[in-house]
Amino acid sequence: MAEAGFWDNPEEAQKVNQKIASLNRLLERWQKIQTLCDDAEVLIQLGLEEGDESLEEEAKGLLAQLSEMVSSLELEQLLSGPYDANSAILSIHPGAGGTESQDWASMLLRMYTRWAEANGYTVQTLDFLPGDEAGIKSVTLLISGENAYGYLKSEQGVHRLVRISPFDASGRRHTSFASVSVLPEVEADDQIQISPDELKIDTYRAGGAGGQHVNKTESAVRITHLPTGIVVQCQNERSQHSNREAAMKILQARLFELRQQEQQEKIDSLRQDQGEIAWGNQIRSYVFCPYTMVKDHRTGFEVGNVEAVMDGELGPFIEAYLRSQVAS
Repeated sequence: MAEAGFWDNPEEAQKVNQKIASLNRLLERWQKIQTLCDDAEVLIQLGLEEGDESLEEEAKGLLAQLSEMVSSLELEQLLSGPYDANSAILSIHPGAGGTESQDWASMLLRMYTRWAEANGYTVQTLDFLPGDEAGIKSVTLLISGENAYGYLKSEQGVHRLVRISPFDASGRRHTSFASVSVLPEVEADDQIQISPDELKIDTYRAGGAGGQHVNKTESAVRITHLPTGIVVQCQNERSQHSNREAAMKILQARLFELRQQEQQEKIDSLRQDQGEIAWGNQIRSYVFCPYTMVKDHRTGFEVGNVEAVMDGELGPFIEAYLRSQVAS
């Protein structure tokens, strides 16, 4: 960093800084583990020499911390994919069922937002289309931070909800579906080159909530990639320029995904074939009635505290998925 010319290319310099920061964070964690090991060893020796049970309890507390930290580091080692360290672009789309499934999509949006915030990630809404009566018709988020894609790729697929519908006056049990798509955020100069001649860019007035400026100016942007026919849009930012930047991020990810599909010649290695958003294709079920349970059908992992999961406690499901991928 102190070398002459290091800052001549700000983008490359920023990448180096990010890599250094990541290595420093890893080093600090190992140093903390070493310190806890030393402290626990001292306490155990003193406890044995003096027969002090309070020291034994204190040592057990340190060992519990150590176990948690080592488990966290071990989990990170499972993120071996070439794009696992990247930020993630996560999209949610309700299945058939109107308001019922649109409300389920909004519940998933809250769940992933809670998970991201609890784990130190930042969440930016790139596109948001509200439902007609409640919930959402679609949403796309940029979840920024180290390893966001590596963890969230486990969420790719169809999610099933079973509950007593708040929209049914008869109080009947309903089943709803929503699909979750997760892609890595990729750098344009590293992965995909897009020529301006390949783009058709349209502007229009954004819909839904957002204030007078958002709704009465043509700030929303729709980009069509002519060679592939891929269409992306963004209307959540206040300015046309910001919406265009956000839409380009989504397009980069979509083109990256397409390239991966072509190279694999079968199911995309970064994305499972989730099929129709309906029965038989779900990766996970969330049951609120007649009992409470969340079960991942790929790993068999399940918990009974559905409310905790909806509050963002996805760690055990993500870990079970990553470990199952290594085992297979």
